[in-house]
Amino acid sequence: MTGNGKSRLPRPVWLLGWVSFFTDTASEMVYPLLPLFLTKVLGAGAMSLGAVEGIAEAANSALKIFSGRLSDRSGRPRRLVLIGYGISSSVRPFIALASSWTHVLGIRFADRLGKGIRGAPRDAMLAEFAAPEQRGRVFGFHRAMDHAGAVLGPLLASAFLYFYPGEYRTLFALTIIPGAIVIAIILLIPERAPSAPFAPPALDAPPAPLRTPSHPDEAAPHSRMPSAMWRALIVITVFALGNASDAFLLLRLSDAGVTTFWIPLLWSGLHVVKVISSLAGGALSDRFGRRAVIAAGWIYYGAVYAVFALTDSPAVLIAVFLAYGAYFGLTEGVEKAWIADLAPATARGAAFGYYNAALGIGALLASLLFGAIWTSVSADAAFLTGAALAALATLLLYFLFSHEQNPGHKR
Repeated sequence: MTGNGKSRLPRPVWLLGWVSFFTDTASEMVYPLLPLFLTKVLGAGAMSLGAVEGIAEAANSALKIFSGRLSDRSGRPRRLVLIGYGISSSVRPFIALASSWTHVLGIRFADRLGKGIRGAPRDAMLAEFAAPEQRGRVFGFHRAMDHAGAVLGPLLASAFLYFYPGEYRTLFALTIIPGAIVIAIILLIPERAPSAPFAPPALDAPPAPLRTPSHPDEAAPHSRMPSAMWRALIVITVFALGNASDAFLLLRLSDAGVTTFWIPLLWSGLHVVKVISSLAGGALSDRFGRRAVIAAGWIYYGAVYAVFALTDSPAVLIAVFLAYGAYFGLTEGVEKAWIADLAPATARGAAFGYYNAALGIGALLASLLFGAIWTSVSADAAFLTGAALAALATLLLYFLFSHEQNPGHKR
């Protein structure tokens, strides 16, 4: 533990938080400028943007499942985390050399492959280092550190472009610096918690009963996962189908008249809200239950998308865009804590692999659908579609999960 007292977070949780901080610093020096780089510099359109973001996010879906299962079997999650972050940190600066949107697609593809390798093993490590009563707080803290990096990244980008206007490529090349810091930090993280030595299950051993923390639930023999896990993944996938890339929000702001200089600053401001709400959202889910907090976040998301569909006012869009950050605090860390609650300890890597794969597949379909509707119908119709799917997912969440199956709820 860092410091005294059970309320302190373990040192490896802090180190993994710093890994995400510097990774997002590098990533968010690029991401908020990518829609403008693609459309203004490389001449790509909204459909190309949807293809780049959708394929990049979904390319790693199967890999996430594989890496999660490999993490469970090998008991060496840190090695996979190192490989994944190493790939992303190495390829990201090559966006500086891109001369067409297909080049950007290839680089983003490799970047997301790295994310696919590292995501599930890292989340499994976080779940192992966290006490059950701290899971919401731990995952909320990790997301807050992630978003804190996303505050710094756009600020560095804006400062650089202020002094060197239009030098996108040089800026992208400089992301190699935080990438190198990430690798150094990972080498300081222990493989496993001292109190949880790895003991792989025997291949011929019968499957043990799998239970959620608050509700017994026998797993299907062929799945090794409780049925509640599969229901959770179904609901999350439905929501993900309406959760298009945030690049479309940035493009909407640009179309409404917000100048290029302000885009990274607004992106940074959004992540300030994400940091605060992530710390609060995880703790709230430990107290009131995952279902209630996730539902609030999804409803909030739908309202934001509805406003983006119904107004062209730059002032209103800017205010709603910044407020949009609260959605992430209510959902990202809470969903991961929910998955950790539902998954058996011996299969958390695979569980997070399935979860991340569901998000990846949803990202592909959502971004392609969003780009197609934006191009063939209108931006308003695309945002309203996202809002409708958020409402549907919220209804399914309450329909498929009873009060007693609401992990984290204190009775």
